[in-house]
Amino acid sequence: MSSIRHTAPLSCAISDNQLVIGGFPITRLTERVGRTPFYAYDRALISARIAQLRQAMPDQIHLHYAIKANPMPAVVQHLAGLVDGFDVASGGELKTVLDTPMPPNQISFAGPAKSPIELRQAIAAGIVINLESERELLAAVQAGEALGIRPKVAVRVNPDFELKSSGMKMSGGPKQFGIDAEQVPAVLGRMKTMDLEFIGFHIFSGSQNLRAEAISEAQEKTLELAMRLALEAPAPVRALNLGGGFGIPYFPGEQPLDLAAVGARLSELLPAARHALPDTELIIELGRFIIGEAGVYVCRVVERKLSRGQVFLVTDGGLHHHLAASGNFGQVIRKNYPVLVANRVESGDEPETASVVGPLCTPLDLLADKMLLGHAREGDLIAVMQSGAYGLTASPTAFLGHPPPVEVLV
Repeated sequence: MSSIRHTAPLSCAISDNQLVIGGFPITRLTERVGRTPFYAYDRALISARIAQLRQAMPDQIHLHYAIKANPMPAVVQHLAGLVDGFDVASGGELKTVLDTPMPPNQISFAGPAKSPIELRQAIAAGIVINLESERELLAAVQAGEALGIRPKVAVRVNPDFELKSSGMKMSGGPKQFGIDAEQVPAVLGRMKTMDLEFIGFHIFSGSQNLRAEAISEAQEKTLELAMRLALEAPAPVRALNLGGGFGIPYFPGEQPLDLAAVGARLSELLPAARHALPDTELIIELGRFIIGEAGVYVCRVVERKLSRGQVFLVTDGGLHHHLAASGNFGQVIRKNYPVLVANRVESGDEPETASVVGPLCTPLDLLADKMLLGHAREGDLIAVMQSGAYGLTASPTAFLGHPPPVEVLV
């Protein structure tokens, strides 16, 4: 019998010395896909992550998925039956979610510089527009009048605090996102005279955080801010998006987020929030945390090259497919994603230090830098783990004219 083990708290399995994704050994899955490189997303792991969230978070919390993390239509369709709502950041993403069974009133649209066409699309669809500025408020009202439809709007607030230890801070100080908290009361006052349907607030302070105490502190401050702003609102607050920020471990030494601790602290905060906001739907919006660990990027070793004592595994994949793994998507100091020789996880040979590089004519095309790996040969498959979020669509796929990778949900 084959032995199966897990490489992380939520990750793909190893069986008979091969990475297994969605029940398929990597060599068989590669034959099924037809070519490398490709992204594969494991639907069972996506479902398992939602189950973890449901177990850890209070029952009153609604889970939304941020489409920008991974907008693959099959992934979005799968999640439509698991989460309570979607958040989009463009007209293109809006089209993807409107093809799912998700009710329009459980879809919201965030992001600066929404175009007039996007605003009209959103209003016509009946989704909630998270307003990023007073200009956007006026544009939405004008579009609603032209269409004869009252726009559903929420105010995206730029709070005066940030999510500490966050990989990407999106609040506190000057930001292009949302309306500064101190300006929100005046905007809410203007809204009282406008023909619109006020839904609530969207307060997103940061992303990719592994510290439960930092996330809980931000949630507490978010609830306090929302309760204060609700006193100025033109109508009762029907929805409050608390943002997300839940991170996943990518690099050596990082520990998974203590989800139970976040949920326990949030449970303690809810009674006061329920008293002040009795009719409010409380939302946590997550992207990376839901999909990140369920995805793998797979490429093939074309050549094994030795240059002045250093081993290079030259593959048919690279930064044009996976910019984040190359270290050029938000990293200040480059670190390696988890990478392995997927068809021979434990080759029997002595591990070696090697660099995994792609086919592009730039030294930036680096998927693993001097990393201890199994002894790889030409034709072997390299897997970059933790690749479900901000992979393909966050990469410069047109760079140097190579073909794009395939995406599969298994």
